[in-house]
Amino acid sequence: MQAEKRPPTAAFIFKQFCGLTGIGVVVSLFLRFQTVFMRHTISVLVENKFGVLTRVAGLFSGRGYNIDTLNVGPTQDPKLSRMTIVTHGDESTVEQIVKQLNKLPNVIKVHDFSAGESVDRELVLVKVAVDSKSRAEVMQITDIFRAKIVDVQPKSLTVEITGSEAKVEKFLDLMNSFGVQEITRTGQVALPRK
Repeated sequence: MQAEKRPPTAAFIFKQFCGLTGIGVVVSLFLRFQTVFMRHTISVLVENKFGVLTRVAGLFSGRGYNIDTLNVGPTQDPKLSRMTIVTHGDESTVEQIVKQLNKLPNVIKVHDFSAGESVDRELVLVKVAVDSKSRAEVMQITDIFRAKIVDVQPKSLTVEITGSEAKVEKFLDLMNSFGVQEITRTGQVALPRK
């Protein structure tokens, strides 16, 4: 009886192609994946006109790109709005997104921010369950993070926190231990440093 022939695994093919074995294969694949799919913050300055948001969102969905966060607001010029879009993708995909955005009507300027090129913040409102024992601890953590309590109810506190994504995520991790009842996030807003 002859043994069943199995197709080669991805690790085997990678090993043959690159000459790597064991942990080297795993590390190489991980590093390649990390460098390929990075988070990108794209700032889009647009004319403040009807249908612009629909066209931008349609560009993403029509090409199968995902929008992680989207924030839109007026600028110092009431005729213009700034969209801040956070997405994931490799360099060529994001380059295509930027080129396609530049072709849309009513788009004035598009900028893909690299790490360190921008100042970014996010605003989060989070309603946390509290009782007489946990209220003081939630208030203390809120002070440490320089957040603000914006509403007090007998069984909950609503906290406003503004900051970088890392700061916000750490705060939310701590609040999860008390019980997050509701949360809303603005999404990231960003401006260039220069």
